[in-house]
Amino acid sequence: MSTNLSRRVVGSNVWLGYSPSTNGNELAALPVYPIIPDVLPTEEAVGQAMLKEIEALAATKQGDLVIILLGGRGAQALHRIWGEIARASSADELLARLHVFTQDALAPMRMNNGFSFVRDFERLLGPDFFRKVKSFTSMRTDTQNLEEELSSYVDKLEAVGGIDLLFLGLGPEARGASHLAYIKPGSGSSAGDLAGMIPISSSILEHHIKKFIAGGSNVTEADQAECRAATHILTLGPAVILSARRIVQSIVDASTAPGKPESYKNLRETELSANPDERAAQLNDNPGLWLRLHPNVRSLVLPDVLID
Repeated sequence: MSTNLSRRVVGSNVWLGYSPSTNGNELAALPVYPIIPDVLPTEEAVGQAMLKEIEALAATKQGDLVIILLGGRGAQALHRIWGEIARASSADELLARLHVFTQDALAPMRMNNGFSFVRDFERLLGPDFFRKVKSFTSMRTDTQNLEEELSSYVDKLEAVGGIDLLFLGLGPEARGASHLAYIKPGSGSSAGDLAGMIPISSSILEHHIKKFIAGGSNVTEADQAECRAATHILTLGPAVILSARRIVQSIVDASTAPGKPESYKNLRETELSANPDERAAQLNDNPGLWLRLHPNVRSLVLPDVLID
């Protein structure tokens, strides 16, 4: 493990971060921001809006760009558009500036499993995209030492200067809660945690499998069996999310994930407490709320995500 990272265990969850972590009083002092839905008519329109975010970033920043991809349905339209662009040459200069990272993974699992986010990225983005970008870095899930891999992953992300643009979704959880990246309710994450290794739950496995099948991923029965046998989720932590210079959230799959409207409503309407202990408990119960502590979020949704 990197000597710069400390290891914190909460129940069966392992979190890696800097010591000392942000304490409760500092967490409670962070400003709270509203999430304002940017409602678009189609999944294709959401993908186009995400592409424009990348183009705007390229126009306003010189040099390399660091982007975190979103897996599952939320960014599939973007990835299809990007794949088409990569097959031509008009965006080659932009692509050559990109350091591309993933944000989470199920483990242990073969890297060529059809339920791996990396395989889905390859299917949609195509070989030209990966050939043209400056770098592509994913969390390895076929190693015996997952913690060491996670620590190395954080080091690589920091070595390129941190995140310019982080694409996020919103995963539904029981009682209208949500997971962000794959920070699970009750996993004990804190504002100082850069990455975590979380025991997997049946609900997350089912959500993961359903969204990949609904999105048209190329999967086999053997892939599904191995996916169901995964024991952990590797995920970026709240510290990385809060450090991103811009976040673009996309939610396009309420029709196949019917819990998302309630989760999104709670994300927007929950009043975060100014009491340190109460706020920490709220974030632990509903990790999607970490998004409310970031000052630069755009939330792209389809109309069926919104409920009264």
